[in-house]
Amino acid sequence: MSTVSSDVCVDIRSVHKFYGDFQVLFDVNLEIAKGEVCVVLGPSGSGKSTLLRCINHLETIAAGRIYVNGDLIGYSERNGKLYCLAEEAIAAQRRNIGMVFQRFNLFGHMTAIQNVMAGPVLVKGHSRRCAELLAMSLLERVGLADRARQYPSQLSGGQQQRVAIARAMAMQPDVLLFDEPTSALDPELVGEVLETMKDLARTGMTMIVVTHEVGFAREVADRVVFMDQGRIVEKGAPESVLDNPRNPRTQAFLSKVL
Repeated sequence: MSTVSSDVCVDIRSVHKFYGDFQVLFDVNLEIAKGEVCVVLGPSGSGKSTLLRCINHLETIAAGRIYVNGDLIGYSERNGKLYCLAEEAIAAQRRNIGMVFQRFNLFGHMTAIQNVMAGPVLVKGHSRRCAELLAMSLLERVGLADRARQYPSQLSGGQQQRVAIARAMAMQPDVLLFDEPTSALDPELVGEVLETMKDLARTGMTMIVVTHEVGFAREVADRVVFMDQGRIVEKGAPESVLDNPRNPRTQAFLSKVL
């Protein structure tokens, strides 16, 4: 039985991923400590988003193991062999892994506060009163208490993304995954979402952020990971990876975005 340090929140071990015959991830190894903010950079098609989706088992892996707070995600292990968990068990694991998508994925027929309440009520079985108090506190935290009764169609893209962050937080996850959370936003709306994420980072939330926002990585990340063609080619402190990259591929990428 493999063991995971109590200080580690996400432990990715020798992960390989295929789409048919096409290999997307090659022997990916990465540990994320509790309370760490890890920013994953890389060109389109490098496997960044796929890696995120593997962490909460939205994508299955071909080889390797992924642990979140010591729990093997998507499988049980007996005598060195892996067995797929039932959907109910996988759903229970996902409750501890929040995810914020590019396109918000809010329920259009629900108000902002109803979107945030949905998980605690429908998944965790909280009373509507408790869920409403939690949802309002989270909307206030992301600066949208005054928009609580509005529908997604009445909100800007940046406001919708902040509601999506509040919704993910409402499940009180062990880790928050962000899949290019600002890429679908108009440029003038990016800042408000990044400020919300910075606030979360200051509270000690464990975060893995796939983004092209190098400035955010420099300011907030504890560690920066650079991926290319399905592999992690460089990782380290922001000042190391961003200001003094050693890998030629990292150097070439940053020369185009900085």
